[in-house]
Amino acid sequence: MIASFKRVIVVSITLLFVAACSFTEDTLWPALTGDDPAGSGEVVSIAASPEELDDEAIYVDEVPATSTDFAQASYEPSNALMESSPTGTLVGAKVAQKRAELANLKNSVEIRRLRFGELRNIARQNSQGYFATIAAVTARLRIGTTPGNPVLVSQWNAAQSELDRILTDVAALNTLSNEVAADSAMSGYLLESVRATYGLQGGVDEDHRQLALVEDAVNRNVVLINRLLGELRETISRYTEYVNAERKNLTTLSLAIKNGEYIGPSLGNQYERVSAEPLRTTAVDPQKLIGARRPLVVIRFDRDNVEYKKALYAAISAALERRPQTTFDLLAIAPNIGSPADVALAANTSKLHAQKVLSALSEMGLPSRRVALSSTTSPDVQTNEVHIYVR
Repeated sequence: MIASFKRVIVVSITLLFVAACSFTEDTLWPALTGDDPAGSGEVVSIAASPEELDDEAIYVDEVPATSTDFAQASYEPSNALMESSPTGTLVGAKVAQKRAELANLKNSVEIRRLRFGELRNIARQNSQGYFATIAAVTARLRIGTTPGNPVLVSQWNAAQSELDRILTDVAALNTLSNEVAADSAMSGYLLESVRATYGLQGGVDEDHRQLALVEDAVNRNVVLINRLLGELRETISRYTEYVNAERKNLTTLSLAIKNGEYIGPSLGNQYERVSAEPLRTTAVDPQKLIGARRPLVVIRFDRDNVEYKKALYAAISAALERRPQTTFDLLAIAPNIGSPADVALAANTSKLHAQKVLSALSEMGLPSRRVALSSTTSPDVQTNEVHIYVR
């Protein structure tokens, strides 16, 4: 009897153990038949996202915009400043007044900012039109053309008109700069006025809280105005230098059109990059130049229509490239041969040649104050000559 009872207990424990093992396996190991482990038998399908259907993964970096272009920069006042309510005190009334003045100032600065962007875009478009015209003229001259080609003359006139429009844009930018300077003075006055309001009697804590918000907004406005002024000054300076340089280049280009061949940019733009200080030369004794110094250029007028301008430009340009502050001595030499009347006639003709060379240098962009002109006669020359010496 006892043995039978023990067998029943052993069998019961064995069944419980087997059931526990079955439960453990079902719980820890997934089913490989595709059926729901929960036993519902229902299969739920989930559609693929567009990113999963794409062949390549797409990653988006959240990088804040950090544009340095002030024409796109602006700010809006905080909600706390806009939602401020009057407190009924004298200081509160002052705060409301300063808030209204700040709103007017901000509106003015926003108008200036938009105007600056418009003017800069217009100047950029005019510059592109100018350079397109100049490029067409230069290309035609480089490949060769007839002297005084009327097509090139017409294009040169168009380029000059386009450069005048850029100068008008610079004038408009100067006017805008003066208006922004007035806004800057107003912002300085407003900031001092807001700070002085702290010292008024009869205010409550809410008045000072609102006053602090107005002060912060004015400070932000001061930063924007200073930045706008800085960009305006930089833009005006850049375009002014650009227009001045291109006016000299146009003068040299007119000489190239007259000769029918490209010479190069204005000589004046080479030395002014180093020093804007005006240089003046004084004539030296011509006899000290002949034989004592080697001339940079020698032009012999032994026939009509001597072609010397391109070689002259190359020599002067190379000298200025080596030493931008260089000045020159231009010496007209006539042969001291024959009767006194022959010598006098040759001397006058030689001076006329020297004047033409000086005029050509001026058209190339070299100011006359950098050239000392003198004349002499010499038995060592057979024809009229013009010598150019480097000081």
